[in-house]
Amino acid sequence: MYKAREIEKKWQERWAASVIYNADPDPTKIKKFITIPYPYASGTMHIGHGRSYVNGDIFARYYRAKGYNVLFPMAFHITGTPVLAISSSLERGDQETYEKMCDYVGIHTSDKREINEIVKSFIDPWNIVNYFSKKMIVDLKSIGMSLDWRREFTTGDAIYNRFIEWQYYQLKERGYLEKGEYPILYCPRCMNAVGEDDIVRGDELDLSINEYTCIKFPFEDGYLVPATLRPETIYGVTNIWVHPKGKYVKVEVNDEIWYVSKKATALLKNQNKKVKIMENLKGKELIGKEARHIFFERSLPVLPGEFVDTFAATGVVYSVPAHAPFDYIALIDLQQDEETIKKYNLDGDAIKNINPIKIIDLEDINGIPAKYFCEKYQVKSQKDNKKLDSATTENYRMEFYNGTLNERCDGYAAKPVNLAVDLILNELIEQNKADTIYLP
Repeated sequence: MYKAREIEKKWQERWAASVIYNADPDPTKIKKFITIPYPYASGTMHIGHGRSYVNGDIFARYYRAKGYNVLFPMAFHITGTPVLAISSSLERGDQETYEKMCDYVGIHTSDKREINEIVKSFIDPWNIVNYFSKKMIVDLKSIGMSLDWRREFTTGDAIYNRFIEWQYYQLKERGYLEKGEYPILYCPRCMNAVGEDDIVRGDELDLSINEYTCIKFPFEDGYLVPATLRPETIYGVTNIWVHPKGKYVKVEVNDEIWYVSKKATALLKNQNKKVKIMENLKGKELIGKEARHIFFERSLPVLPGEFVDTFAATGVVYSVPAHAPFDYIALIDLQQDEETIKKYNLDGDAIKNINPIKIIDLEDINGIPAKYFCEKYQVKSQKDNKKLDSATTENYRMEFYNGTLNERCDGYAAKPVNLAVDLILNELIEQNKADTIYLP
């Protein structure tokens, strides 16, 4: 009977005793350096680590068999914020982090008192690194990795940091590096940049950064500033939505006066904008007023939209009911809602006369695209969130890849949407009719 553990242990001990994986200088052999992504010393290893590292081990063994002098070291990733995030979370008494760490440590010991003591020690980040890196060494040896353990190091070692600096200097000298501004994810608590590995469940989330266009619609003594992912739809705007119960502000942004949600001011401050709050406002104070279109002699009434999220972007939404299912159904709902019209002392006839302005043509859809997709997904009201999401996804996809701007879009008529977006955005920015912000 094949006793796997006994046989594996026997040979692993023999390999270790004979130091056959140690790589020393040998001028008679061709050198081969192999490395693999270092495991982050902030938790236990899983089957994915095993798969990745065995792949590297296969190459190391293959080249040794071919006669190469193979250097195959192992290191532990400790820089960045994941380790510090665990430490600070435990120090704050975060129960989720505590339970997660207890689960990890519990893989290696069943003594609850010991588990608790070990996890409590993790308030010191070095204890996290030392504990998990030692457990990882045991795990890696247990699967027979052919590593030269004399070369073990961490990404925090001084010599390794100098090596990374050397790499950057080499890249810079060759012209591969360019210094500039770039939107990044940022933690306001830690006050530093973060990446996928620094965020809880970051590998499960979509952390891509989206560029929003902030349109500056003339309004009173400044601009009412909605944000959009679709600047090409500017030609079809009929009105502007704000949340009647939301908190808004009149704010000075880089020497201009903007009207946005109060929550948006923190976002603007984090994006190299000078921000000074001048006045606090309630959403209902804006409703019934009018902004002006940036291209046309068209007034844009400010209307109540309970669906507006004041925590998203600028907290102001411009309405394009011909090409946005949410806007289309919200307009229909409001036109039929006499109570809300009276509540905010709005002109009911004017609201009922707001019609979608079609600016994008689709070959297979003759009418208003947003209306078509609302009917396709049987959207009856704003409460049909899942149906609206589906309608919006298909609507936007079809228009972006298959749509063409029509004669209402001035110089962009007959231009495919996917080609016109950047052109329109650049024009808006050059004419100071728009700005940009970034959101994950």
